Amino acid sequence: MSETRNQNYLHGAAILAISVIIIKILGAIYKIPMGNILGDEGFTHFNVAYNLYNVLLTISTAGLPVAVSKMISEANTLGKPMQVRRIFRVSLAAFTVLGTAGTLIMFIYPTELAVFMEDVEAAQSIKAMAPSVLIVCIMSAFRGYTQGHSDMRPTSISQVIEVAVKVAFGLALAWYLSKQGKSLPILSAAAISGVAVGSLAACLYICLHTMRGIKRNRRALPNPDVPERSGKILKKLIKIGVPIALGSSVLSVITLVNTKLILGRLQSAAGLGPTDALVLFGVYSKAMTLYNLPAAFITPLTVSVVPAIAAHMAKKSYREARVVAESSLRISSIIALPMGVGLSVLCTPIMNVLYPGSASQGPLLLSIMGIASFFVCTSLITTSILQAGGLERLPMITMVIGGAINLILNWFLVGNPKINIVGAPVGTLCCYVFMSGLNLIFIMTSLPEKPRLGRAFLLPAFNCAIMGLVAWLLYPAILGLLGAGPQPERLTAMIAMVGSIAIAVLVYLFLTISTRAITIEDMKLIPKGEKIARLLKIH
Repeated sequence: MSETRNQNYLHGAAILAISVIIIKILGAIYKIPMGNILGDEGFTHFNVAYNLYNVLLTISTAGLPVAVSKMISEANTLGKPMQVRRIFRVSLAAFTVLGTAGTLIMFIYPTELAVFMEDVEAAQSIKAMAPSVLIVCIMSAFRGYTQGHSDMRPTSISQVIEVAVKVAFGLALAWYLSKQGKSLPILSAAAISGVAVGSLAACLYICLHTMRGIKRNRRALPNPDVPERSGKILKKLIKIGVPIALGSSVLSVITLVNTKLILGRLQSAAGLGPTDALVLFGVYSKAMTLYNLPAAFITPLTVSVVPAIAAHMAKKSYREARVVAESSLRISSIIALPMGVGLSVLCTPIMNVLYPGSASQGPLLLSIMGIASFFVCTSLITTSILQAGGLERLPMITMVIGGAINLILNWFLVGNPKINIVGAPVGTLCCYVFMSGLNLIFIMTSLPEKPRLGRAFLLPAFNCAIMGLVAWLLYPAILGLLGAGPQPERLTAMIAMVGSIAIAVLVYLFLTISTRAITIEDMKLIPKGEKIARLLKIH
């Protein structure tokens, strides 16, 4: 990879990283107040519909945009503009067909799908979500086209527009209807309709942007290339996209199956009524919203790691590949560990401040899922290392086995009346401990040069242990200074929580720099990392 190309790539990664952070902040703004408007039971209806939509969407769009961008990039490199146009037209037609099928399934069979998912009152939310599948599929074709031209900005901007409109429309409509005293199924459908409206706004933006670019570039060619037949392009699209889609859809399918399994076992085996089961799954879903945050900050790192390691492997520079792998593991630990520790140590104030009035099991669920979030991040980064090393099939094995472990544990633990909903995060924790552990074993046994795991994990773990202790001691101390009782008011708890987090973060930052847990070489893997390193005096 040339230096210029590498800089362009990292610039694109930086744009995607910034958009991911903005999207996750907006997503939290959306889901946290939405959880409070809908309550535990209504939030279950919301998540049942969303998980169904996510599976259909993942199957439809997970691999094909990657395939489109790859094929268009290759055609551009070879100077074949007519081939580029035909690839785009074929992909747009294929995406439209897939999206129409997914939308019709959700629109025609909402009640049947809701009954299958053990939550009949989610039917209206499923129907409200239906148009999103077609809209996002069409948008994915345009995203694949722009990414194939190495332009990440339209994708990033469209993602921000999508989430911003979703937040504004969904929250406003749900809040208005709640003031009108509408039922929980209607409120959930109103909230989730924001997804369709946000997708439509983003789709219109990227369509107009792309079509303007195509029109601008359309000109008479002295020697136009002869594009391949549409059927041949479609076959190539499927050949590249389907394996990626199958790999990406594994976890979405497992999440969907888990939703049905947990709701079913709470009622059939744990002996809970439908309403109690919905309430418990709702508070579990609220904890899941927070548990997903650390992984969002690791995703941009995986974008940079794959080409960096792949380039070294191609040149047989195995030592350099090992250094990058080791650095990526260390960076992942330094980012993910403190977030997971913070969620676990401060689980009670976090749940009580963000979701007041939720079921009492919330803090315990979050404490377990905070630990699990670290292993999720480790699984993500180890998967990227294996893919970059040409071992794409090995992560598939860990996903399938880990998913099976999750489902089996949920079947037995959630079905135990004494454990019930607490079994769900335990199953998730065990699943990702296994997945990340097996991925690390594959890395240590399959790569020519083995990363030193002690250097990647020990110092970050030590620093996080001190940070966690500081946060754990500070929160009650600040409450005492504020004169709070055993049941502090929400505002008081929020002040104490924010204060303890701020001080703990400063302590962790000081420890990370002073113990040299991170180096300037590590920071180069992060988009704009060298600038951050200079700011923090990291050498």
